[in-house]
Amino acid sequence: MNYAAIKTTDVANGTGVRVSLFVSGCRRHCKGCFNSETWDFNFGNLFDDKAMQEILTALDHDYIEGFSLLGGEPFEPENREEVKRILNEVRGRFPNKTIWCYTGNRYENLIDDARDIIELLDVMIDGEFVEEKKNLRLKFRGSENQRIIDVKKSLESGCVIEME
Repeated sequence: MNYAAIKTTDVANGTGVRVSLFVSGCRRHCKGCFNSETWDFNFGNLFDDKAMQEILTALDHDYIEGFSLLGGEPFEPENREEVKRILNEVRGRFPNKTIWCYTGNRYENLIDDARDIIELLDVMIDGEFVEEKKNLRLKFRGSENQRIIDVKKSLESGCVIEME
């Protein structure tokens, strides 16, 4: 799996100060996407042990609230195994930090075949970016159709529970 960027102090993609990984590869090609260079699966650098260590080192500070995973599309089939490995490593080393994930997919369309990844998340922002529904006043989302989902509560209840 390739990645476009690692941001070691990100305040835009989740609560608090976070470490963020932007994976490469997305077939959605949403009109107006802010990160269209990541559509290409070969964009950026190969995710390797050095990249993993950069993330773990950056997370190892009290002021870092958590880890955010964006793209590209983390749930593309080509990315899933490496994404799962990364999330397991982050969750194992930093069980008290939150993990957020942005996806153009809907939670309901992923829960059956990607439950093993979803169970590692705390928050999921789901839904593709829709330029006609773009709203710059939204927190942590680009368009009004996207939801901020409390993953733990959603898994417990069996239905989507949105955060306020």
